[in-house]
Amino acid sequence: MNDVRWLTEAEQEIWRAYMGASTEFAAHIDRQLRRESGMPMAYYEILVRLSEAEGRCLRMSDLAAASLSSRSRLSHAVNALEKNGWVERRPADRDRRGWVCRLTEAGYAALSAAAPGHVTTVREKLFDVLTPEQLETLREIGLAISAGLRSDCDRARDEDEQACSSADPGDEGLDAGDETGEDTCPSTLGAAPALSVADGGPR
Repeated sequence: MNDVRWLTEAEQEIWRAYMGASTEFAAHIDRQLRRESGMPMAYYEILVRLSEAEGRCLRMSDLAAASLSSRSRLSHAVNALEKNGWVERRPADRDRRGWVCRLTEAGYAALSAAAPGHVTTVREKLFDVLTPEQLETLREIGLAISAGLRSDCDRARDEDEQACSSADPGDEGLDAGDETGEDTCPSTLGAAPALSVADGGPR
């Protein structure tokens, strides 16, 4: 293993500082959401993605990609959200092999109630402790890391797609494929106002 590029002492300090901060921050956000809103961060992220989508709905495969989750893990989360009445899942209208997940009015209300506490925590523990220059650097660092991981993450998602493609589409509402490229969210639902920075929502 002579070709291993071992970390220097300074690099180890950077790595451990990054890992410690990101792990502790994620855990703190998760605890806050569970304590105040009864949902983990992963569920909150799913509700946010649906709230920002046209018609408040997405195909399961698109929702998995947007929430950076495997489709199998997403399906288990959606099962729990369905039991709460926060989402509903059904076969896609134009592609019977696909499934659509829609945010319900109860789910939108739960998200709207959770958003103020979540945003306050993010602001207090991230934006209020960093300077504007540090925040800009953090943004650039995040984009650079994501860009470096993109090909590996895309490959992992492709592998997940292949693993799920042989599953029964009716089993836990997994997509079996999407070759039509058509919008399968009913236009009669209308576009929900996204909970974004512009309108004071979760982002």
